[in-house]
Parts: sequence; C-alpha cells; structure tokens
Amino acid sequence: MDAEPDIEMVDSVGELDRVVVTLRDFLHRSPAARAIAVVSRGPGKEAAVVDCGRFEAIEVELGDRTVRLAHDAPLAAEPPPLPDVKPIPPFEVDPESGEVAGTIGGLEHLADAVGALADALGPESVAMAVFATTDPSNPLSVSCRAGGTEPTVVAIGDRPFELPPPPGAPPPGDQAA
Repeated sequence: MDAEPDIEMVDSVGELDRVVVTLRDFLHRSPAARAIAVVSRGPGKEAAVVDCGRFEAIEVELGDRTVRLAHDAPLAAEPPPLPDVKPIPPFEVDPESGEVAGTIGGLEHLADAVGALADALGPESVAMAVFATTDPSNPLSVSCRAGGTEPTVVAIGDRPFELPPPPGAPPPGDQAA
C-alpha cells in the first residue's frame, strides 16, 4: 500500500504499539482479513482507531492526525495472551435475512475470540474483525466491546445484526448474573 502524501509513515505509534502488536497477533492466528480496534487514550484525548489489514500497512487515527506503519514494523511491545482461533471455512451469508451458514458453532467461536481481543485491548475498547465469506461483496464482521457490556454485533456487508446471547447466558451488561 503506497502512503498518501498527507499520511505520514512512522516506525512506532508509542503507547499504541501494544495495540498494534495485539491486532497483528490476532490477525496472524485467525482467519480474519482485517482487525480494527478503537481504544481510549485517556481523559481529554480522542479515542484512537488502529486498522490492521492482512499484509497491509497499519493505519492509526489519532484524532486530527493519521499515520501509517509497515505491517512488519519491529516493535518492542509484546502482545497479551490471546485464545487460539480455529481456522473456519468462509461462511455462506444472506445480507437480507441475516442468515449465516457454516461450521456449527463457528460464528460463536469467532465472536468469543473477538470478545477476548477487545478485553485484551483494555477497558472501554472495541474490537472488530472482518472475515471472508463465500460472497466477496459481503464480508462478515464481528464487533465486541470489552467486558461484554454490549451485545456482539455481526455485520454482513454493511447490514448489522445483534448476535443473541447463547441459551442460558445473561444478557450483555447484566451484572446480576
């Protein structure tokens, strides 16, 4: 990916290096084509958006400034432990009905993995991963907020759907359970 003239190429994003290596690690151990995080940078600062595509430069939005770093940039940060993500064949999807067909338990497995990624990125973080489907014009994305405080959102192309909790599980954000 060639850098646009107004986007600076950098060797590090400082405190966000840990987010970069975490997304890169998740991407390389999963069938995801892209992993994206929205992370808090502290009081008075706009959240950062880190976008890590497979074999693409990593783009980091820092409020009014966007920078890129090489996908294989050597960074001193270490990723936190992440769960194993099993390889899953692409799902068959229907964006009109929201139907997802594929490996039994596959969608829930990916949702759990993206939830664990959000948790690893820290409180107030949101993680999203994009996965290929049998219809290249309608990728499947899974988005989770750290702590499971909101429902998992699955999108087919640009159509979002809330993933219902597993049978017997408390609703997201229900602390009484």
